[in-house]
Amino acid sequence: MKIKICGLSREEDIAYVNEAKPDLVGFVFAKSRRQVSDKQAKKLKSLLDTHIKSVGVFIDEPREHIVNLVKEGIIDIIQLHGHESQDDIEYYKKTCRVPIIKARHVDDSTHYDCDFDLIDNINPGSGQKFDWSLIKVNKPTFLAGGIGIDDIEELSHLPIVGIDLSSSVETDGKKDREKIIDIVRRVRCK
Repeated sequence: MKIKICGLSREEDIAYVNEAKPDLVGFVFAKSRRQVSDKQAKKLKSLLDTHIKSVGVFIDEPREHIVNLVKEGIIDIIQLHGHESQDDIEYYKKTCRVPIIKARHVDDSTHYDCDFDLIDNINPGSGQKFDWSLIKVNKPTFLAGGIGIDDIEELSHLPIVGIDLSSSVETDGKKDREKIIDIVRRVRCK
């Protein structure tokens, strides 16, 4: 199972993931308490282990901004959380040639021709769980929304390829080294 640690914003966050070795990390460019600037993301990416892929998380972002971040090598994967259309996805496929993740709510059955779906709570970034029995997939899918250390066993029974973690690996709103290392280790042992 792939592991993505999302919402990295500090150099120490990068040190934690470099030690824990998840598959992916997320830089949030959308308005959020975890939002990073292009300059911050560039610095963080320069410190990131080259085996870990960086994902740019966007909500209705201008196309040019996303394309520039890919061209500069700051992000390796595009994750779209807004009202982006299939036309937008096609544009990124042709222009950027990197994997694309499209987030949707568990009750949204819209099909997008992208590389991965990400199923999240109705309130993305809230760290709240939803009824996982409602998950329906038609392509490789990541699960987000309040996934914690106690959920690892149940995750192995879901039709997903990966998990997206953020608030569950934080303490007082900051990434927590021990939590990151512990959850990555436990998922890898399953």
